Amino acid sequence: MGVIGILPLLAERFGVTITRAGLLISLFALAVAFSGPVLPLVFSGVNRKKMMLWVLGVFAAGNIVSIFTDNFAVALAARIVPAIFHPVYCSLAFSVAAASAAEEDRLKSVARVIVGVSAGMVLGVPISSFVASNFSLDAAMAVFAAGNLAAFLATLVFVPDLPVEGRVSCREQLGLLKRPVLILSIIGIIFMNGAVFGVFSFLSGFLENVTHLSWNSISMVLLIYGSANILGNVIGGRLLTKAPLRTAVLFAPALAAVFAALYFAGSSAWAVFAITLVWGILGGINVNINQYWITSAAPEAPDFANGLFLTAANLGTTFGTMLCGEIIAAFGIGSMMLGGIIFLALCFMFICARIYAGRSSVSVAV
Repeated sequence: MGVIGILPLLAERFGVTITRAGLLISLFALAVAFSGPVLPLVFSGVNRKKMMLWVLGVFAAGNIVSIFTDNFAVALAARIVPAIFHPVYCSLAFSVAAASAAEEDRLKSVARVIVGVSAGMVLGVPISSFVASNFSLDAAMAVFAAGNLAAFLATLVFVPDLPVEGRVSCREQLGLLKRPVLILSIIGIIFMNGAVFGVFSFLSGFLENVTHLSWNSISMVLLIYGSANILGNVIGGRLLTKAPLRTAVLFAPALAAVFAALYFAGSSAWAVFAITLVWGILGGINVNINQYWITSAAPEAPDFANGLFLTAANLGTTFGTMLCGEIIAAFGIGSMMLGGIIFLALCFMFICARIYAGRSSVSVAV
């Protein structure tokens, strides 16, 4: 997600509109969405450590290609190819985290992995913005590559061999898609994640053109968002452990209120700082809800469920970015959050439908 912080600069470098530059986000998400249900199944029998290392190597290679290209199509390819393998790494990380904890602590264990992802955003998005604006885009891409290489070395040294045991057949896992609760969960997550990241994808452009912040100030706002994400992950893990359904139901109205505040007060820097803090906390809670919403509907196939979670989340990012991009093209970047509010209304409907469908088959504490 580091390119979010430098999207206007990327548009300038490649000579495209910011809406077209948004393809670097939406097509990445779309690639993850399509590979999410498939590749975790294909590689579910492979040693987990070896797969993690291979995927990290692909990520680093894509970053290196991005450093040397001035062609927008090549830059897109360098984003899409690693995106195809992204679900494999993430689904393995979530599954290993859940399997390593006692049953009552699994949500908290997964939340720790999500905290790690958010910590990467805390570092990646604002640092990429700062490095690109003060040095160059090439330097920002080099930071991405260095991060992936560091993760590769850490995995190589500290992660033990992780052979797969007790694998569920592909046919059994695919059969889970017949469950209405799972289908409703997938659709709800598409709209939930689309609302969060559809708007967030254009935040740096909004801050530049509506709030009129400098790029160093934009980096600070992105840092606030990412830091609040980590806090939201911790809060989300605890809320879902105690009251998962209530947490899910209240999420959409809360984020809609944040978007409304941003729409009316977006020209005030101090208001934007405060709004971004609350938005970041809700964004962190969103990821926890997404992951729980899917895996609780298919607990017997965690790798497949986590792949579906990534698919739904990234389809949401794709569609949300597209909708917000069209709204920006029609009404200006100051109206970008209207797309998020539309998605939140749909999200709320499917959350309620999922809860209704799940009451007859799944007993969950409210």
